[in-house]
Amino acid sequence: MKILIVEDEPAIADTLVYALKTEGLDTEWVSTGNAALESLHDDSHQLVLLDIGLPDMSGFDVCKSIRQQSNIPIIFLTSRTDDIDQILGLELGADDYVTKPFSPRVLTARIRSRLRSQQVPKQPANGFSVDQEGLRIRLNGSDLHLSRYEFRILHTLLVHPGRVYSRTQLMDIAWEEPERSFDRTVDTHIKTIRQKIRQLDKDLNVIKTHRGLGYSYQS
Repeated sequence: MKILIVEDEPAIADTLVYALKTEGLDTEWVSTGNAALESLHDDSHQLVLLDIGLPDMSGFDVCKSIRQQSNIPIIFLTSRTDDIDQILGLELGADDYVTKPFSPRVLTARIRSRLRSQQVPKQPANGFSVDQEGLRIRLNGSDLHLSRYEFRILHTLLVHPGRVYSRTQLMDIAWEEPERSFDRTVDTHIKTIRQKIRQLDKDLNVIKTHRGLGYSYQS
């Protein structure tokens, strides 16, 4: 996943680049609106973090230009806290609005949430199929009856077969407020997901534990 960071303050941009790369996300940083629009021409990005106060043009104008040609998720990142600015940003087509100062972990969780909404497994694997609108995952045509968090965890693993997700990464993706949960909560949900899979196929063991690292889905 590649994130375009549009931010004219190097210190903030460095913080964002470090936080996102720590979470396994690729980044590109530009400091002007025109550079952002140019970078988006190659369609290699999955999300835009967009500052409003740019040196050459308003972030609002950048957002309007992007929306004329793309539905890529846009998250405004700005020091402006007035309601009218937030309303304008969302009405122009932004997906979220984060004010400075911000928590890198919470921002990453919001980014993961937006990226997750764009991701649907292209083909069912091992009999799994995903109904993203209904928040359901089926195995061989039978509903797994997953809770909200169980759905998000399993869906994340299915989207990227073989990728190892740490407990922290899964918490950031699945929980609205991951900082209020505990790492071991993920273990409990993984255990329950495995039990529900075995109820439908007792021989299917697709969620792998990587000791000291996390979990992955092996197709």
